Amino acid sequence: MPNHNVSRAMSTQHPDNVSNPFFVDNSEIAGDDEIKEAFYSFSHLKCREQLWDCEGKEVDNFVVKKLLSQYGPYFRKNRLGRDIFLTLRVPNPAIEKDEGKILLETLESIPRNFDTARLFYGEDIAPIFEISLPMTTSAQELLSISNYYRKHVVGKQAEKIIGDKTVADWIGTFRPESMRIIPLIETKEAILDAHNIVENFLKEEKPSGYQRVWLARSDPALNYGNLATVLTLKIALQRLRKVQEKASVDILPILGCGSAPFRGNFKPTNVENCVKGYPSVHTYTLQSAFKYDYPVEKVQKAVEFLNNSDTSSPIQVDEEKCLEIIEKLEESYQKQLPLLIPFINDLAPYIPKRRKRKLHIGLFGYSRKLKGIKLPRAITFCAALYSYGLPPELLGLDALGEKDKDYIRQVYANFDNDLEDSLKYLNEENMGIFPIEIQKAMETIKKSIKYETDSNHRKVTSIILENFKNKEYAVMSENITRAGFIRGFLG
Repeated sequence: MPNHNVSRAMSTQHPDNVSNPFFVDNSEIAGDDEIKEAFYSFSHLKCREQLWDCEGKEVDNFVVKKLLSQYGPYFRKNRLGRDIFLTLRVPNPAIEKDEGKILLETLESIPRNFDTARLFYGEDIAPIFEISLPMTTSAQELLSISNYYRKHVVGKQAEKIIGDKTVADWIGTFRPESMRIIPLIETKEAILDAHNIVENFLKEEKPSGYQRVWLARSDPALNYGNLATVLTLKIALQRLRKVQEKASVDILPILGCGSAPFRGNFKPTNVENCVKGYPSVHTYTLQSAFKYDYPVEKVQKAVEFLNNSDTSSPIQVDEEKCLEIIEKLEESYQKQLPLLIPFINDLAPYIPKRRKRKLHIGLFGYSRKLKGIKLPRAITFCAALYSYGLPPELLGLDALGEKDKDYIRQVYANFDNDLEDSLKYLNEENMGIFPIEIQKAMETIKKSIKYETDSNHRKVTSIILENFKNKEYAVMSENITRAGFIRGFLG
């Protein structure tokens, strides 16, 4: 595959961290802290790409101006848009009607950012040329953005305002002339249909050289279970490679993964395993726990490994067999989930917040619903269950037979390793508070793999349960943080 100058590591704003970075004074990252964060990710961690969320009321459309003016010497040597990259995540009007006009405001800001960079560099460099659309379910959603940008943002420069005087004559040209659009695909059905979404988009859009496709990891796990999501992703990656073989465009997948095993087990100490597990993934998301909950030297070393690694062909899977196992896992997971919702929602208000700004809303908004069940966001969901000493990766696994496990190990080499990482945080002493169905499921899973629990984590989660029973909520929140420090992620 040719070198398309596309980053292997994308720094994101997901608030799954326990520790706060040194450049933040408060417990929550807010406002201009995110400008500092982008610079830190570029300059210290050597990430070549920063995701910038444009969902929410306090959107900072002047990020380029702030970066170039505050850190001029760095950005003169490292050109934004050529050496390092800023990628925007915008609201999806099909899902977030009340946020839809933020999408238009963001698109309108792109030519202004181009002018800022041209003034700074003295040459034509587009500091922003790529945006991602969350919850994508069709090629039409992507084409709507692409066509709107060309026709109504850039296209208006040719309109006449007085006599023969055009908008471009009046206030200057609008660049870049087009945008690269990345589908961010988040439901199981859409992930399994990613190849069709991309192929239909490519027929109309015809981007030069490559097309990026972002597959979510956390939200599908929350809705369908952890292992079911892993197998779903492997099918999708195999199908996307077939699209690449048919089209004259390289498909460069992005995997949106976090440090918790439930959200990908993508942490500085496990990067090599993840790259082996998803060899065709081109870009991995480095969320906040990855960046701030490990010694900076380990983070830098992990990013360096990523930057110097190569992609290869996806692991081949038997799609029919995988889909059978997925159905089995999902059915078990969705039976167990309703039994745990009251426990999760009891603890959710006491999970520490790490970002002030409203972030990506996910599949069903902040108070998401799955078949009538209200669920918190994935990070809070994970943090609550880990704090009880019930690792969420284990849910649904009791449905697996030995033949299923044998096949899973063939296509998912990290299965046992990830399971061991998960079982470290199991607190058997706390299982008695859960319904008998959950207790039996945990007993079944424990028998199938050798593991050692983390004694410090077990001790703290026992204290958390006591805090909860005694209504010592302030202390409990502190202990939830303590347990997170031991794990190396909040949720």
